[in-house]
Amino acid sequence: MSGELAVLRRGGAQGPDFRADTDGRGCVELYAVLPGLTAAFGAFEAGWASFSHAAQPEVLALDYCCEGRIGWEMRSGATVYLGPGDLALHSLACCADSRLRFPLGRARQISFRADLRRLAAAPPPALQAAGLDAWARLSRFCTGLPGALPACPELEAIFSPLLRAPEPLRPAYLLLKAQELLLYLAAREADAPRLTPVHARQTEQVRAAHDYLVTHLQQRCTIEALSHRFLLNTATLKTAFKAVYGLPIATYMKECRVREAMRLLRETDERVSDIAAAVGYESQGKFTKAFKDVAQILPTEYRRQQRGNA
Repeated sequence: MSGELAVLRRGGAQGPDFRADTDGRGCVELYAVLPGLTAAFGAFEAGWASFSHAAQPEVLALDYCCEGRIGWEMRSGATVYLGPGDLALHSLACCADSRLRFPLGRARQISFRADLRRLAAAPPPALQAAGLDAWARLSRFCTGLPGALPACPELEAIFSPLLRAPEPLRPAYLLLKAQELLLYLAAREADAPRLTPVHARQTEQVRAAHDYLVTHLQQRCTIEALSHRFLLNTATLKTAFKAVYGLPIATYMKECRVREAMRLLRETDERVSDIAAAVGYESQGKFTKAFKDVAQILPTEYRRQQRGNA
């Protein structure tokens, strides 16, 4: 199924030099930052988006997850996942003809593509001032499996101004922050940790388990029963589910149940006890505790607030 994926060129960006498709809606805004360095802002409401481009081992891809979860389905059939604040690092040889998966149905990202040969020939001012060899320091991130840096204050400080910058100021912020990011990576002594991939068959099984759980909120299903139903051993099921959806199964389902309860409290006049049963809680007391843990408010007070704002 094909959806709508708009590709917009900003600030003199050329291209695009890739083909793209999605099953939902998406928008990619491309910017030219420096010779050999481009940036893109991507926003998706979809289950997946596919991108086909040349395999370029000398081009470093830097992908920052701003919102949702993003999985890169590589040529090997393995998928690696990022959560908010995480930064993926790999060469464009890794992700040619790749598919991005959005397990939560939405995602936002900021990406940079750095042609290291061109940057070595004409280093960005920040790297030149620091006396750092762009090729030598950054090419190590282009080898082997994709790597990733977990969310940290340093990355947030680099990317958060880009998220807040108004459109007219984006090119100026990109020029500053792209150099800051390259300087930060080039100055790192340690390589980025390698991401643990989830293989295609496991990903499909975990998605099937997820869909079963969220469409049967009234039922309580043990890990062992899920493992048997979807033909995954319990350890693999737990590990793969957390990799894909970002949370342990129990925590994820608790949040799902509370979100559905919030919808029922807003949109229906059902009693709280009936809503508790509808989302899988055997007692109103357990439901109230779970609701307050997630929403930081009692269900009765939540309904009162929502009705007062209507």
